[in-house]
Amino acid sequence: MTNKKTGRIREQNSQKILQAAEQEFVKHGFKGTSMQVIADTAGLPKANVLYYFKSKKDLYGAVLADVIRRWNESLDDLSEQDDPASTLKRYIEAKVDLSIRYPNASKIFAMEIIQGAPHLRDHLRTEMRQWVREKSLIIESWIAQGKMQPIDAQHLIFMIWSSTQHYADFDTQVLTVTNKQEYDPADVDQIKAFLCQVILAGCGLSTP
Repeated sequence: MTNKKTGRIREQNSQKILQAAEQEFVKHGFKGTSMQVIADTAGLPKANVLYYFKSKKDLYGAVLADVIRRWNESLDDLSEQDDPASTLKRYIEAKVDLSIRYPNASKIFAMEIIQGAPHLRDHLRTEMRQWVREKSLIIESWIAQGKMQPIDAQHLIFMIWSSTQHYADFDTQVLTVTNKQEYDPADVDQIKAFLCQVILAGCGLSTP
């Protein structure tokens, strides 16, 4: 029981630190954020933060890894036997939900890429490149099977990324133009329905 309790506390503290780090990194960037400020936001002593994450670079990397993990999990079980329409619909909807739920994480990722990916360059060249290749091959197999129209698989993935993350990265613009304070459930449903309709139609698919 003691080990379980300890593990639960570790997980809770780790998540608390990651959430605080997201909040501070999105406001001040990597250079402008200190471990002390993150500790204060998390409501923990700085020593505790350093116990879980040895440096600011390690913590920043963990924040980026966390958002990439969430995004990739939405499409990890892709297979050649899947139905393209229902699979792509599920992926688009999951990405929209993640953008609305974790907007700070998406913004931090976007800022990292805009700055030339100084902390993610190796990941982009290895794991992310391989991930996109694997998913693209499956999409190409759907095309070969006649399940969907011929399209560029990589650019389809890029389109889904950009269109779904737009509602996090540019939420200030979207909400201001639409005269809203925040997204409500109806807004989220409308975003999902619109993106699914447009993207699937471009693939010659009907929305399930």
